[in-house]
Amino acid sequence: MKLLRVGTAGTERPALLDAEGVLRDLSGVVSDIDGALLADDAALGRIRSAAEAGELPVLDDAGLRVGPPLARIGKVVCIGLNYHDHATETGAEPPAEPVIFFKAADTVVGPYDTVLVPRKSEKTDWEVELAVVIGRTARYLGSHEEALAHVAGYAVAHDVSERAFQIERGGTWDKGKNCETFNPLGPWLVTADEVPDPQQLSLKLWVNGELKQDGNTSDQIFPVAEVVRYVSQFMTLYPGDVINTGTPAGVAMGQPEPKPFLRAGDVVELEIGGLGRQRQELKDA
Repeated sequence: MKLLRVGTAGTERPALLDAEGVLRDLSGVVSDIDGALLADDAALGRIRSAAEAGELPVLDDAGLRVGPPLARIGKVVCIGLNYHDHATETGAEPPAEPVIFFKAADTVVGPYDTVLVPRKSEKTDWEVELAVVIGRTARYLGSHEEALAHVAGYAVAHDVSERAFQIERGGTWDKGKNCETFNPLGPWLVTADEVPDPQQLSLKLWVNGELKQDGNTSDQIFPVAEVVRYVSQFMTLYPGDVINTGTPAGVAMGQPEPKPFLRAGDVVELEIGGLGRQRQELKDA
């Protein structure tokens, strides 16, 4: 299923994109798309049954904002330097273990919402990433099979980053990762049954129409199953938590001088095969 949330920020309603690409209203079946829903097999079953029976009313999508496909996110766990080619372009050694950092849940915005360039920013950068959405509480998972059984679905994430804040201002990466609007998510939450192999997904990103990133999750250093298993050794993952699994080569930081960091007025578009496409215009904060 392709689940999404539509409407003005803070008042989104749950919806489903059916096999014919028609937007359907889920508000008569469930109240929202969140961790509680993803952990409720009966509720998910009701959605499937209603969709298959043709019982879901059509939503007019003309002028309708698409919000993040998930409400009340608990935490956004991020994996750094998780593609061989991205580690190479940044001059870093491939990590021996996954690099973990966090984004605040309030950085998450819709896939077409404006991205704000922070005040005093000189190095705002782009990163297309596969987001994993957790569907079952995960503690100390013991195998890759067990890890994937705890995944509810997948989405497109844009891990916007301010490199000077991240690298040049001391401390951890968090300063450059948690600026307002720095995690567009969606458009859809695609349930795991529609993604038979998360290690065979193409990722692309364009800036002002120019292709900048063109990768595949097959190049991940730590595949999705290992990321989920590994993270569960250090923290409890709850339904509705999100893991951003890293970005392939092609970010501004890895390009020759003068590096083409983002500015107000730029347009970024990104997509992952089968998971949808995002588009953001940048403005000054």
